[in-house]
Amino acid sequence: MTRTGGQILVDQLAIQGCDRLFTVPGESFLAVLDALHGHDAIETVVCRQEGGAAFMACADGAMTGRPGIAFATRGPGATNASIGVHVAMQDSQPMILFIGDVDREMRGREGFQEIDFPAMFAPMAKWAARIESAARIPEFVAKAYAVAISGRPGPVVLALPEDMLRDEVEAIDRPLVQPPTQPLCAEAMMALVDLLNDATNPVCIVGGAGWNAKTRHYFAEWAERLGLPVACAFRRQDAIDWQSPVYAGNLGYGPNPKLVERVKAADLVIAVGARLGEATTEGYELITPDHPDQILVHIHPDPDELNSVYRADLPICAAMDEFAEQAALWEDDLLSFDAGKAAHDEWLAWNEPEANDAALDLGLGVKAMRESWPADTIICNGAGNFSGWWHRFWRYGDMPSQLAPTAGAMGYGVPAAVAAALRFPERAVVAVAGDGDFLMNGQELATAAQYGANLTVIVVDNGNYGTIRMHQEREYPGRVSGTQLTNPDFAAFGAAFGAQVWTAETTDGFVEALEAAREASGLRLIHAKTDIEKLSAGGATVSGLRARA
Repeated sequence: MTRTGGQILVDQLAIQGCDRLFTVPGESFLAVLDALHGHDAIETVVCRQEGGAAFMACADGAMTGRPGIAFATRGPGATNASIGVHVAMQDSQPMILFIGDVDREMRGREGFQEIDFPAMFAPMAKWAARIESAARIPEFVAKAYAVAISGRPGPVVLALPEDMLRDEVEAIDRPLVQPPTQPLCAEAMMALVDLLNDATNPVCIVGGAGWNAKTRHYFAEWAERLGLPVACAFRRQDAIDWQSPVYAGNLGYGPNPKLVERVKAADLVIAVGARLGEATTEGYELITPDHPDQILVHIHPDPDELNSVYRADLPICAAMDEFAEQAALWEDDLLSFDAGKAAHDEWLAWNEPEANDAALDLGLGVKAMRESWPADTIICNGAGNFSGWWHRFWRYGDMPSQLAPTAGAMGYGVPAAVAAALRFPERAVVAVAGDGDFLMNGQELATAAQYGANLTVIVVDNGNYGTIRMHQEREYPGRVSGTQLTNPDFAAFGAAFGAQVWTAETTDGFVEALEAAREASGLRLIHAKTDIEKLSAGGATVSGLRARA
């Protein structure tokens, strides 16, 4: 029985378990849109910009562990969507971007919106290819899923020539693809036990590639039994329950100074799932790639990651859940450490905000929010200093509860919140965005409204690109250039999309707006007006940086 290439492709997505995809339509893949017409198994979410669609797919992959799916048209659509591919790669999240391409006969003539997509995406994706034959679509899609979910998860890009999608051919479907089993080597576990037996100041850094709820459960069980301090990598704060007696907080931008000193003093560092990237390691200085005074055990599902940047004294290639489960069940006679409890107590103290003289004190606002909002609220954010107040003072709940790009991409929060609200309609979802960050993808409020997403957006408005302003005041104090913003009335903007809106200029007003938003449903937006003087949750201020200079 023959099918069009578009129908074959949609059939493969359904076989692979895809139940939702994100797109901005284009004439280059009309055959796919036609195949999706009336399709009961796959929901088509129509977005307002390809960057938003790609961010939604990236976030969906992060939540499900299966590739999030996005479709974009050639040229402008693909270049817009490329930011989502970059984030999925740096965040180690499974995603597949399908791009409508020029007809095969038109290639090489610089046809309308033509780009060599395999060449363009090769540096930023795990695999980028073009499907030339409709009969081979099942093969390519199956491989795309296998590549996206195996080893270090990441993005795949497949270009779809428009005429290929219209071809009617016979094709053999491929079955559901599962990630390969990667059990823990018993000898490696015994070597790790020996290292722990000799250690005096061990510390764990966790979260990243392939981390899931099973990993979270078993790893906490193992770490708590041994009393190991557990620090989360940058923006991986839901990797372990904050209530765990060994939870030590997070690394990245603005970490607890006591945690930083604890990592520096560690004689044994156990990195599980984390790549030990630039943000987590403070520019590869908190732990250096050669770490001469420390022993590094690096556990990761991808052999290519091990010893690629950091010299590993004990590299272990295993699936995160397999490692965690076997470690939790491993019988040993190790004595427990008391450092885990001490590190947790230090984090609890760091997690409590102290009042400042700001009219709208975000620290107190976040504290009030965590006391009244559900413990499993999903917090989504893009990039900017505004996120630091939630990173420091919020208590992330059940996984997934933190959707935030380790790539530091602005504009991620609102699209991620749309994806989260559609994936978990029973949970509270909050997008936190700075004023500059919000307008990167604020148009996706239209998508939220169209699909009835139940979410709250908090726009933190200080009239500046705050992070860059902080760096500017540190390097060139008093010479403000290129960082000030003239903003719209964000509450009126939200209302235009049908959102319930509130404006807050004081701490009390912000807390009242949070309570009203919590009790409401549907699309909600809080415009929180803050002062640029308070640059970060760590206490940096404009006046302080200028005085220091």
